[in-house]
Amino acid sequence: MLGPVILAASRSDRMRRLVSAAPVTKQVVDRFIPGETVDEIVPIVRALTDRGLELTMDVVGEDITTPEQAAAARDAYLELVDRLKGLELGTRAEMSVKLSMFGQSLPSPTTALNREPFGLAPTFNGGHELALANVRPVVEAAAAIGTTVTLDAEDHTTLDSMFAIHEELRKDFPQTGCVIQAYLFRTEADARRLAGAGSRVRLVKGAYKEPADVAHQHKHEIDKAYVRILRTLMDGEGYPMIGSHDPRLISIAQELARQADRKLDEYEFQMLYGIRGDEHLRLAAEGHRMRVYTAYGTDWYGYFMRRLAEKPANLRFFARSLITKG
Repeated sequence: MLGPVILAASRSDRMRRLVSAAPVTKQVVDRFIPGETVDEIVPIVRALTDRGLELTMDVVGEDITTPEQAAAARDAYLELVDRLKGLELGTRAEMSVKLSMFGQSLPSPTTALNREPFGLAPTFNGGHELALANVRPVVEAAAAIGTTVTLDAEDHTTLDSMFAIHEELRKDFPQTGCVIQAYLFRTEADARRLAGAGSRVRLVKGAYKEPADVAHQHKHEIDKAYVRILRTLMDGEGYPMIGSHDPRLISIAQELARQADRKLDEYEFQMLYGIRGDEHLRLAAEGHRMRVYTAYGTDWYGYFMRRLAEKPANLRFFARSLITKG
């Protein structure tokens, strides 16, 4: 029941100030976000890969209000690519990007584009073009060092633009991945469309506050949708990425992979840094590809609040820390 309240707080400047000012906050945030700079995150990358894990790297920050900030976000990812090049990890360290960080929601005149493959009206906000222009050099740079980029899903109003950018990038970089969210009603159809050969699709439950007319509101409904969608991906010709910490869904994913006759390198599990670390290592030890979603940066507030909203245990962890340190 607290999830929607926390998600609303993630958009509140007042709550941002209160949480940021709490003396214990940094110690708790460090559980989920292990660094603020590339220099701080490189040792984390080395430590995780040395233990047989893989990573997807996220430079946190979504509240972009100017084209200059969007360009700075692009440059932050290009700096990350430059540092990853020296580690020679290839696809063991990829990147995840939120297109809002690249200017997707910035206001500008509407621009006509071809949306026919999606069955949609042929217009996008001009911020769509800006986001595409900013993310393309990151995808190009990632490909040049032998890795790739996954486009994160955000709230439902951004998804048509995200999928169109994903389709455009895949023309030159077919390994570009995308994320779909099980709680949205549209996702079962999206999964069928995206499950073709060469696709890379991460399935998550969803972490944004969405209205009842577009998304399931109850956990059991979301879980059932997750399994249906995952079956579609496993039975398809693409590469499923299972984004979940739920032990039951992880077991179901393994069974669906077995039923689809998939080898261990034909799908992967993904979990967040700081959550169920022992499970990361267990899955890797069993031969599964286990990728850790590792975020870093200074603009951590929105990311952190969604981690609290996703799982009651995260909120209890934060509350306990506040009480202990208080």
